[in-house]
Amino acid sequence: MSNTILLKTDTPEFANDISDEIRLFLSDAHIITEDDGACDTVICTSLVQTDYNWCARVTSDGDFCSEYTFEYPYFEGDALTVKRHKKRCIKIAAFRMMKKAFPNAFVPWGSLTGIRPTKLLRELEDDMGTDSAKDMMLSLFDTEPEKYAVAKETADTQRPFIRSVEENDVDIYIGIPYCKTRCLYCSFASEIRTAKTDMRPYINALKEDIRLGARLLQDGKFNIRAAYMGGGTPTVLTEDELEEVLDFALECYGTMGNEFTAEAGRPDTITRKKLEILKAHGVGRISVNPQSMNEKTLKLIGRSHTPSEIEDAFYNARDMGFIINTDIITCLPGEDIQDVLYTLECIEKMRPENMTVHTLALKRSSKLKQVIGDAEIASIMPDTEIASLMVDAGMKSAKKQGMNAYYMYRQKYMRGNLENIGYALPGTECLYNIDMMEETVSIMAHGAGSMSKRVFPGRSLRVERIPNPKDVGTYMSKLHTVYDEKERLFLQ
Repeated sequence: MSNTILLKTDTPEFANDISDEIRLFLSDAHIITEDDGACDTVICTSLVQTDYNWCARVTSDGDFCSEYTFEYPYFEGDALTVKRHKKRCIKIAAFRMMKKAFPNAFVPWGSLTGIRPTKLLRELEDDMGTDSAKDMMLSLFDTEPEKYAVAKETADTQRPFIRSVEENDVDIYIGIPYCKTRCLYCSFASEIRTAKTDMRPYINALKEDIRLGARLLQDGKFNIRAAYMGGGTPTVLTEDELEEVLDFALECYGTMGNEFTAEAGRPDTITRKKLEILKAHGVGRISVNPQSMNEKTLKLIGRSHTPSEIEDAFYNARDMGFIINTDIITCLPGEDIQDVLYTLECIEKMRPENMTVHTLALKRSSKLKQVIGDAEIASIMPDTEIASLMVDAGMKSAKKQGMNAYYMYRQKYMRGNLENIGYALPGTECLYNIDMMEETVSIMAHGAGSMSKRVFPGRSLRVERIPNPKDVGTYMSKLHTVYDEKERLFLQ
């Protein structure tokens, strides 16, 4: 079957959304909208409005033939609301046409392609009640019952945290976009820190960024709710550098709110002294991220540490009273279900308060994608059914440890069309993770590659974003230009 598909649509504004539905079934499809005469498959979509309905029709011809017509109630409202419902109509029609063509395909989230299924569920429940929202998730969006169940559990856990948000609340993010090595699957805009790396220019720029942001929030009379130090790997900083940045941030802001979290994910960058510095500056939560407890996998994916170093770092942090999160990644190259079960067994023995179960998402910028082809990648990674078993094993392990799902997100190129889920013992949920993922709180972000956002309250939340450049040099040169944009956003 050819992987090039010609998409003909009378709603070109939704071409990307329709393409996302196609790729749920044909992940490697190359979709074009201009006929080059070489396509073996053509998909046509049309959307017609009547007095009472929108009617979407989607057909395919070529390597696979299918069709589906879907009628959706007409909605009046502002332009954004109308556009959202029209997009929903054409996406559902495209999904169901593809499902007719590929009835055995594994698509557990149905036609949903967005990052935040919990946000959608919460909005549906607020609009129409729990029962009607459930019916929409299962019957309209074709979500599998087990995925609705985890979305419901997550949304219910989040509700009291979301209800506690005040209008002028803001979270702080401090980014250190450096790592000790680059993992094989990584697509983040992070740089490798070596013995020759001069961190002084970046630290100076970061401090200026923090100074300006703190002044801006003080002028706007914002209330700091939570803070997060992420990356990259913040603990790639030396002990003196880490203390300098934290000293300065606290001097400028005065407080980091009700919760301060630091990403200490690479065990080979954690020292007891760094943990003491974090603790002394009010950090109460850290991540110690195994990804896998199988040594062969750690070597393959470019992690420069051993399982025993993971345990040493974890128990050092445990002795100092941190709430600890451990990340694992399912579907890593070369791993089977037994490898994942072994990792989960090791984590259960360590007894973290939080555990995040990721499903591998291989983006084009990852080293693995750049080094080897799609066919070879497929040969060393689990198929979609095994991927689902791995994610289910993570859920069962979390339940065994007494944890509940508390945040969730999905990504493009995710193995098996699955999801990432954060689990927590009741009372140990990460406030920042909920705020950031559900987009309910503004964020003042510092550091290369970070994203500031302003959440404007109201019946329909409006979110506006200002990214810092990903390239460190560009970030430093455009620091004050970006600050001017932040000032307009946060003080308007």
